[in-house]
This record gives sequence, C-alpha cells and structure tokens, in this order.
Amino acid sequence: MSLFERYLTLWVAACIVVGIALGHFFPVVFHTVGAAEVAHVNLPVAALIWLMIIPMLIKVDFAAIAEVRRHWRGIGVTLFINWAVKPFSMAALGWLFIGYLFRPWLPADQIDSYIAGLILLAAAPCTAMVFVWSNLSEGEPDFTLTQVALNDAIMLFAFAPIVGLLLGLSAIVVPWQTLLLSVALYILVPVLLAQFIRRAALAQSREALARLLARLQPASLVALLATLVLLFGFQGEQIIAQPLIIALLAVPILIQVYFNSGLAYLLNRAAGEQHCVAAPSALIGASNFFELAVAAAISIFGFSSGAALATVVGVLIEVPVMLSVVRIVNASKGWYEQKRHS
Repeated sequence: MSLFERYLTLWVAACIVVGIALGHFFPVVFHTVGAAEVAHVNLPVAALIWLMIIPMLIKVDFAAIAEVRRHWRGIGVTLFINWAVKPFSMAALGWLFIGYLFRPWLPADQIDSYIAGLILLAAAPCTAMVFVWSNLSEGEPDFTLTQVALNDAIMLFAFAPIVGLLLGLSAIVVPWQTLLLSVALYILVPVLLAQFIRRAALAQSREALARLLARLQPASLVALLATLVLLFGFQGEQIIAQPLIIALLAVPILIQVYFNSGLAYLLNRAAGEQHCVAAPSALIGASNFFELAVAAAISIFGFSSGAALATVVGVLIEVPVMLSVVRIVNASKGWYEQKRHS
C-alpha cells in the first residue's frame, strides 16, 4: 500500500477541514459548481468521479471470470455476503441506529437521506482497494481477481434493483430515472472505457499497462480528495452545527464491516476453504466501492444531502477499519488452519 493510501484517513480529515473552510468563506464558488448540472448530473463532479473510477477498473481483467470454478466455495461465500447479506444488513442497521436509536441527535429532515446513503454504500462491493487488502493478507491473487471481475459484472445488473428495493422498503422515494442514469454513468460507461484502455495498453505489453496504472493512480486519488472538498464545502455548516453526526453515522458502518467480514470468514472455514481464499473473501465481503456510492448519492440526492455525507463517512473510516480486519484474519490464521487439518 502506498504512503498516500496508508494515510487516506488523514487526507480525508484534511479535506473535511479545507472543504468546510472554503465553503464558509467562498460559498458563491460552491453554489456555482453545484449549479453546473445537465439532467441532474453535476458535470464537474462527474469528471472527477470518472477520474476516480476508471483507473481502478483498468486493473480488472474480466477474462478472470472463466476461472470461477477453481475457487467456487470461496466465490460462493463472497457473492452471498455481497449481494444477499450486506445491503440488507446495512439497511437494517440504518433503520435501527439512524432511524430509531440516534434519531433524537440527528436533523429530522435528513434521517431518510442518511439511511439512503448507507444503503448506497453497502450495495456497491469494493473494486480497487481489495487488491491491497488481499496482498496484505497473503490472499490468493487469482481468487481476488476473479471475485472482483465477477462482482463488477453483477453490479451492472444488481446495483439499481437492490438500491431501489431497499429505498422503497425505507419509504424513500426512488428516482428511478436518476438511479439508472447513475448506473450507466458510473458503472457501465467507466467499465467499457476502462476495458478499452486496458486492452489498448496490453496490446503493447504488460509493462505498458503497469506504467499507465502508475501514472493514473495519483490522478485517481487527487480526484477523490477534490470531490471530498466539494462535498464538505456544501456540508460544512451542518457539520459545524452538529459535529456528532459523523460519529453517529460511523456506528452502523463499523458494525456491518465486522459482521460481514466475520460471517464470510467463518462460512469459508465451515466450507473447508483455504485461508488464502478465506482472507480476501472476508475483506471483499466487508469493504465498499465508496467512489461509486459517493457518485450515486450526489446524483440522486445532491451535494448537500445526508446521503452524500453518509457515503463520505465510509471513505473516512475505510482504511483504518479494513487494516484492522487484515490484522484479525492474519493473526487468526493458525486457528483457521487448525480446523482444516483436524
């Protein structure tokens, strides 16, 4: 993991401070950016999000899906967690904590929006950082690549229906046209562009692809931070008025990370899967494609919405929380392997 990625939480915290300060002193600039929309799509943010997402998707080799049979048990567990457990457990946690337990401390007009942001966060399985977590846990690289490619393919078809269903169950109005537009803009088009760029680079050599990714990765991270500055520029006054909001939103996110990673880890162990597959399976089952969640939240609910803020809290805690999960699966390897060999 690069120095920048390792301290992502600190950079996000810096973006909070910078964004709030700029939003307070230069509100006209942020209102101008917020008004630059076409068909409910904010053009500056769309450009930044493409810069975030496309370099990550270039890493994905969809040909790896053909290898699904090699690690079918681990892949089955991860797909079950990602698509049958995580979105629904997050919705339940959102309803419990944000909709009920924490309601007295949150702005009443943003409760539904916060829950929507949590749902968007959980409905998008992680794409890029999973490779980092898998490497840190000595995970099987072929399994990780296959799983990421499969999740990305499923996301094209499952993201909108699952989000629409859970928002509907939460009595939140589902803007289907905007939701489907978000899927097209932030999943379908980036996937197609990324695969075109990947094939063009590979036509030269694998070294050419590696050099391209090395050049694009800093742009991706800068785009992420710039998006966060814009978000907090719009959210700043509300956060200053109620700083407790971020801590309260973090609670259901933290619970779902440890719950889903633990469940995936134990299910792999029960299925007799190797640790080098169970570890990345647990990490893929717990982490989120927060770039997509942020993009969808902005498109559907707007910059100043509680949904956008909730997805950003996911960015804020992603690195330290996932590093703790890496430590847990690494430290428990002996216990895990003891069951397999007994």
